[in-house]
Amino acid sequence: MELKINYQYTYFIHPFVVKEKKYPKYILRLLKDENCKLKRFEKEKDFKLYKYFTPKMREFLFSSFSFTNEKYARFKDMPIETQAIVLARYPCTIFEYTIKKDIQGKAGDGKGIFFKIQKIEIICFETGICFLCMKTNIEDNPTFSDVLNFNYKFRDIKQDNRTLNNYDKINIQTDSFASIDKITDFIKGITGSNVEAIKLDINTERFLTYSYVCIDQSAWNVDNPFENIENNFIKFVRFLPADNSASLKEDDIVSLAKWKYTKMGITKYGVTLFSSSTDINNYTTLPNEFEQQYLYTYIFELYKKIYLKKLSLDFKHPTKIKNVRKEFISFTKNIWIQEVTEDEAGTMFDHKVKEVLGLKTLYHEVKTEYDVLYKELNIEKNKNVTIAISVILVISLIFNILNFVWLSKY
Repeated sequence: MELKINYQYTYFIHPFVVKEKKYPKYILRLLKDENCKLKRFEKEKDFKLYKYFTPKMREFLFSSFSFTNEKYARFKDMPIETQAIVLARYPCTIFEYTIKKDIQGKAGDGKGIFFKIQKIEIICFETGICFLCMKTNIEDNPTFSDVLNFNYKFRDIKQDNRTLNNYDKINIQTDSFASIDKITDFIKGITGSNVEAIKLDINTERFLTYSYVCIDQSAWNVDNPFENIENNFIKFVRFLPADNSASLKEDDIVSLAKWKYTKMGITKYGVTLFSSSTDINNYTTLPNEFEQQYLYTYIFELYKKIYLKKLSLDFKHPTKIKNVRKEFISFTKNIWIQEVTEDEAGTMFDHKVKEVLGLKTLYHEVKTEYDVLYKELNIEKNKNVTIAISVILVISLIFNILNFVWLSKY
């Protein structure tokens, strides 16, 4: 029986990396783009977001919370080049990209799956690690199969061999983009070269996927337990097509079921939240929380993973070691040991994401590199001190001998 849905959306996330030296110029380029606008967070307007994150994390992720109207007005009065320099010094800056017309398209076979891209955000960290986030949703009363097929196909549209896998059947329907190639060109225009991302072993051909779906209460309620539709949930978490007939197991899925009639799945490829409209919160309050508090938490943990990879790579360059040691200490002090949120469910989600992304293991690997280099530098330093002392002692000895010889003549 086909599952009906009440509400859904999917964010497709594309990490990319800008060279740190070029980062201010990249911010300037975004500021000069008439379709790009700095996203300003305000306490009253974004109160739930403000309360969710700890003060340290608010300061790191959403610097604009500290902007008073006067401060923001002064910032806007600055020359655009000065604005770029100022923003490049903030730990994180977020832009909203507005396309003049809604992008609508269709994917799949037969009647097609009509969708639109509702929102695009560019999240930039001062280290040059950035994320392009596109919010999509399917129109015309979609079924759960439509959601599965759309997520499965769209997340791979950047692959060069997509024609071999029928990904070319996703056709864009509006004047904004004539084809999928135009979307990939648009993405490349924002993200630029993949060279830096590839160095850090970031998959540039597949989007990370962050998806929410609320199915109709008739399929999951007091009388119809979750077990009856569990296979649908597993397909959703693994981003499999609706007709997948493989043996489905939950072995590699970390799940979280904090709220009533919800089931969250977390894998290395993305995050999904599967819910039932039996609880009214699942199509009113929860969708907004999932695409605000939890999405930014997820992005922040992804940032940590990529940054740790960057530190590990930089540790292998002798000329960068001194600066990298300082960066690692700063990361540990200001980010790693800090709590992201005091919210109970949010803390649980954050810990699960860290677990799936393998952040603790990665951090300890980088720390081991740091410890080894620290010891080597100390050994070298002590060796140099010993040599210096030995030279001084030899010079002193020679001087004393010469002085003794000179005195003995008299």
